[in-house]
Amino acid sequence: MRICISRLSMRYQIIPGINTDNFEEIKQKIKLLEPFSDWFHLDAADGTFTKNTIWHNPEDLIGFTTSLNIEAHLMVAQPEKIIEKWFLPSVKRIVFNLESGKAPDFIIERCRLNNTEVGISIGPDTAWTRVISFLDKINVVQVLCVYPGLAGQKFIADCLDKIRHLRKECPECDIEVDGGINPETAKKAKEAGANIFVSVSYILGGDIKDRIDKLQRAIR
Repeated sequence: MRICISRLSMRYQIIPGINTDNFEEIKQKIKLLEPFSDWFHLDAADGTFTKNTIWHNPEDLIGFTTSLNIEAHLMVAQPEKIIEKWFLPSVKRIVFNLESGKAPDFIIERCRLNNTEVGISIGPDTAWTRVISFLDKINVVQVLCVYPGLAGQKFIADCLDKIRHLRKECPECDIEVDGGINPETAKKAKEAGANIFVSVSYILGGDIKDRIDKLQRAIR
């Protein structure tokens, strides 16, 4: 049986996400989320690995304080080249795409040395088997059910099979699902084996408390 280094004891967790162009908007959204969550998922894309560019400047986080823990999703080419810049007190977990880097073991090692949790994300076109050799080294494996970059994309249902295989391969792993998450897709992902759910457009597209409550009910 494979066991990820850290786990949530199979606690089901909703993590609100932020995907936007500028840090001022990020700060505004963080303040809206603070009463309702312990974590938030912060997308960063510099237009190299993704087709679009969004906020991706870790220096903005220096001196910034929030009650929330940050999970930073680095959608950049060769994240190993900039990983050191993201080791900040507020960044508790770094997730990087397996397809985007050349040195995943280096990234994992650097995160460990800096007491930062680390996760690997696999995109819609990547086989789940490519992440198997890393499961014993990481805190979370993320199945990205949309293509990296743009918020508001439709959930790709074929990704559910990856979640099922990963849960069978690693019953104790924290499996995070990201992309197109609403009550309907969260329920399907939970049934497939996911236990962490990142939702960007759905949560921030209406009353935050009400939408988090609906997601919580969907995964019970």
